[in-house]
Amino acid sequence: MNQEFKDRVSQFMACRRIAVAGYSSQGGQPANGIYDRLKDSGYEVFAVNPKAGEIMEVPCFPNLAAIPGGVEAVAICTPPYATMAAVLQECAELGIQYAWIHRSIDQGSYVEGAEAYAAEHGIRLIPAGCPLMFVNPDFGHRCMKWFFSWRGLLAAEEESVNG
Repeated sequence: MNQEFKDRVSQFMACRRIAVAGYSSQGGQPANGIYDRLKDSGYEVFAVNPKAGEIMEVPCFPNLAAIPGGVEAVAICTPPYATMAAVLQECAELGIQYAWIHRSIDQGSYVEGAEAYAAEHGIRLIPAGCPLMFVNPDFGHRCMKWFFSWRGLLAAEEESVNG
């Protein structure tokens, strides 16, 4: 893991008001786990789902602009088609400077061109991994962090952001 990636993670995690885009009515989804862990760790967290006003007693907002008082950062756990078309564009419009695209072993929420769009609009993007690797990580997320770091996947993704 390179220093630029570590810096972006530190900056993201220093934000206290974080939206989780893609909160789902389907249990076990990454967005729901990220929301719960951030909330349990003392963050002020907001669920975003344009199709529901509430899921499992968690109030949901239709978009980032609807969150009272705004947010400092966004964890993006949407289907890939919504990552750019909805979430990153709204981050740019609202001046949200920190975004993290959830991406594990598969594509996750990643979409081609996200790094370039973020760089062009002043968004400090983390295009790989999961916030749960850095917020009170469980055994599985500690292993993923080690594996991604060992394989150079986190550093490689970050190099494409700078490159």
